[in-house]
Amino acid sequence: MIVTTLAENPELARTIDDFPGCWPEYMAHHRLSNVFYEDIAPAFAEFCLVAVDPADPGRPLAKAYSLPVAWPDDPTRLPPDGHDAIILQALADRAANRRGTLAAAVEITVQTWARGRGLSHRMLDAMRATAAHHGLRSLVAPVRPTATAAHPRLSMVEYTRLTRPDGLPVDPWLRVHVRAGGRIVTVAPTSMTLAGTLAQWREWTGLPFARSGPVDVPDTLAPVHCDVANDHAVYVEPNVWVHHRL
Repeated sequence: MIVTTLAENPELARTIDDFPGCWPEYMAHHRLSNVFYEDIAPAFAEFCLVAVDPADPGRPLAKAYSLPVAWPDDPTRLPPDGHDAIILQALADRAANRRGTLAAAVEITVQTWARGRGLSHRMLDAMRATAAHHGLRSLVAPVRPTATAAHPRLSMVEYTRLTRPDGLPVDPWLRVHVRAGGRIVTVAPTSMTLAGTLAQWREWTGLPFARSGPVDVPDTLAPVHCDVANDHAVYVEPNVWVHHRL
């Protein structure tokens, strides 16, 4: 496997969105994410990593996005709106022409058919190396702990404290980061906020959204709040801040 950047191999840009089944449909309608992928990410091609098999270089195995941001505070003092805060900070930095002081991770995705081969570890290592290569001393990541569905009654704070007998987190993604040298800092309770009409949520999920209250949607880390009287539903996703000292 070879890990390269879009700056080194810009022809891979045409394949970077070819990751079917990796993300739920509602994620494609998060407006800040769309701003990032359409506007911010192309400006930092040297921070966009793609893993390919040399025998089949036109089909990526995995991808990883990060970017430099001008963080105004200690890298271990991180905001509650983690994922969304990164993108808003990047927009503000571009408007003010500010130089990045640390790297912030936005995404690591492995093809569904390529999982179980250690690619997540490899992509995170490459992300850390890229940030260090550009002279940045920290990488921060609002990690999406996707195995929380196995512990539905635990808060995110309680979930992050669950460990295996070897002392590593029970969550696979948190475990990847800790093994790579990251330290769990805090929970980002409002890391991503996604709102839509009930018709939109029905289209995205195939669920009825017919009663007000919490709705359990597959692949979410928390229930979606449905408000029938006001015709909207809101998903507020908690993530976990991890800090890597480089």
